[in-house]
Amino acid sequence: MNLRDLKYIVAVADTCHFGKAAERCFVSQPTLSGQIKKLEEELGVAIFERSNRSVEITPVGRNIVIYARQIMEQADAIVQYASAHQDQLAGALHIGAMPTLSPYLMPLILAPLKKRYPQMKMVLSEELTDSLLNRLHNYEIDAALLATPVDDPELVSMPLFDEPFWVAYPSKHRFYTKDKITRRDLDNENILLLSEGHCLASQAMEVLHIKERQSQGEMADLRAASLETLIQLVKADFGVTLVPALAMGGSWTSGSGVVAQPLKAAGASRRISLVYRRSFPRVAALQAFADTILERLPNTVKPRRRIKTT
Repeated sequence: MNLRDLKYIVAVADTCHFGKAAERCFVSQPTLSGQIKKLEEELGVAIFERSNRSVEITPVGRNIVIYARQIMEQADAIVQYASAHQDQLAGALHIGAMPTLSPYLMPLILAPLKKRYPQMKMVLSEELTDSLLNRLHNYEIDAALLATPVDDPELVSMPLFDEPFWVAYPSKHRFYTKDKITRRDLDNENILLLSEGHCLASQAMEVLHIKERQSQGEMADLRAASLETLIQLVKADFGVTLVPALAMGGSWTSGSGVVAQPLKAAGASRRISLVYRRSFPRVAALQAFADTILERLPNTVKPRRRIKTT
């Protein structure tokens, strides 16, 4: 067994296709297939279940792939350590982010990050929190921007900023003439929520003291899969919703028929943290990424840490 073999099985696991995996590894498909077959014979177990139409990872294969990713990460750490005197911030950095954060934060930081660290290659993933945590544990990403507290001894949370919630409502709503909106003002409103699986939905319910989703009636059927869709429902006068402060930089805030004001209530915010594995060897790169975020934040959010100076 060698690193090349591990690279092959990870490529097949990622693509579920021997041909695509071979292209990724710059080898012929027979070479890749034959090498994986030899590895399976050496280990005495089948890593992949093959058919004419698909490639599936076997139960034992899933754990082998996880070990392979761990070994490859540590091998990469050796390379990074050896080249530290040249540029310790060089190389790919795989970052995951929630869909209610990524479209509004990433445009603020990608250009400055590229200008300051031209040798750092950002590889971004946009997925729900549970999926990001799974990918983090499976060594598929290096870190994730999350708004949910993580209680896991294998992970480290680096708090970055608190993001207040704003109330979005139709421009002809009664809120338009109010100087401030409180939690009590929302008691008799139709509150629109994202579909289950989005942490923003559970956070909105917690902030507004909503114990459970409405199970019957029109509001039970109005669950959007994205913040943009939720805004369109607000525009159509189906109700009001909470949006995180960074989303106020989106295009919907101009001429969309939707207005937003800060929610004046204690604890009406979410904390954004950068979460990474305790074993991840390139913490300096994550610190550089975090510092760039802190430098580019608008004044609508509250930083939770100081920019590291060198």
